[in-house]
Amino acid sequence: MRIGELSRTSGCDVETIRYYEREGLLDAPRREANGYRRYDDGHLVQLNFVRHCRSLGMGLSDVRRLREFERNPSQDCDDINTLLDRQIAQIHAQRVALEALEGQLRALRETCHHHQPASECGILQNLQQAAAGAACECHAGAHEAGHAANG
Repeated sequence: MRIGELSRTSGCDVETIRYYEREGLLDAPRREANGYRRYDDGHLVQLNFVRHCRSLGMGLSDVRRLREFERNPSQDCDDINTLLDRQIAQIHAQRVALEALEGQLRALRETCHHHQPASECGILQNLQQAAAGAACECHAGAHEAGHAANG
């Protein structure tokens, strides 16, 4: 199949397929006499593998490493476990950061009451004060929490 068919079958953009190929995430396809790439079902499986890894938040270097394990199945899988443990830790850190951000936004939201002129909006005032270097409501607890977490 040509790249357009692979794109339609997989639901993956043509440019993304080319990018994954350049990055070594997909095996190089056979070239026809006219220079067109010719993909087979194996490329579709590889592409689905890459896309699934990406949907799990894995970076290209991690996907590349997993593809190396696919190509060399006799390797010990301890490195795969380490890779996944690192990914889990990153997701946890992102979740903690998002929860902190949500708390900051909620604190900021509490500074504004409905039906008043924008000049009296607590949200806008806090953002302007922070832009000028002053402390803001949304980071009031974040500074102390950061020190408590760091020891």
